[in-house]
Amino acid sequence: MIRADMHIHTYYSDGGQSPADVVEGARRAGVNLVSVTDHDNFNARREVGELCVKAGIKFVDGVEISAYDGFTKVHILGYGINYSHPAYAAFDRELSEGAEERTFDILRKLASVNVNLNYGEILRERKCKKSPLHAMHIAVAGARKGYANSPFNFYSRYLSYGSAGFSCVRRPSPETTLRTICECGGLCSLAHPGRISLDGDGVAALVKRLADCGLAGIEAVYSGHTFKETQYYKELADKLGLLVTGGSDTHFAEGNRRIGDPPFYPEEKLLSALKIN
Repeated sequence: MIRADMHIHTYYSDGGQSPADVVEGARRAGVNLVSVTDHDNFNARREVGELCVKAGIKFVDGVEISAYDGFTKVHILGYGINYSHPAYAAFDRELSEGAEERTFDILRKLASVNVNLNYGEILRERKCKKSPLHAMHIAVAGARKGYANSPFNFYSRYLSYGSAGFSCVRRPSPETTLRTICECGGLCSLAHPGRISLDGDGVAALVKRLADCGLAGIEAVYSGHTFKETQYYKELADKLGLLVTGGSDTHFAEGNRRIGDPPFYPEEKLLSALKIN
């Protein structure tokens, strides 16, 4: 039986672990299928693949796209994408350019409330120079300068929806994201539906709508879901003929999320769709 964690982050986006840390963490946890799903980029892909082969762990390439439906954040997980496809190359450029523009928009907004950060300070927080800028890079820089006692608190106070520095400039829509990933041969799953800022009926309506645009799965098994939520999203997936995916959403070794937790054992139809033997 395969135990999987299909939602893990590294320091190539907003995590604190290296690909080597992730693969070793998976090995220790008894996880034998992993997917690193860094935000809006796949820069860890080759390193993770090589390390997994050496460790005897199965892997599938992944990415987590931060899409917005109006002002509602809707994260889409993409697996097994052909990243060399022209459509994905264009999408990747748009993501990178959008991240730059959004960073300057946030910095302008923060300056208006006397939170003064500069572009260079944000760049220095990245571990990978090719990775898109992320709000957490700004949050880390802000906490480092003393505007909050932690990056999390800086994000909550200044960057979350409704706060002074919030920006979703040039974020892709869920529909655009799904169509692009599907065009490039990937499989799409809705990340952590329990965290979407809609009520249960709103999320169900969203899932039904996105299923018509290529959504293939729901991340029902998720570290932040209650037992009731997990069961609800499994039932919703079954009702709509969607696959169930699962992951920890681990970012930091010292955080409250752990690779392989909650335990997730993918069904054969998901493994088949991902071409996992």
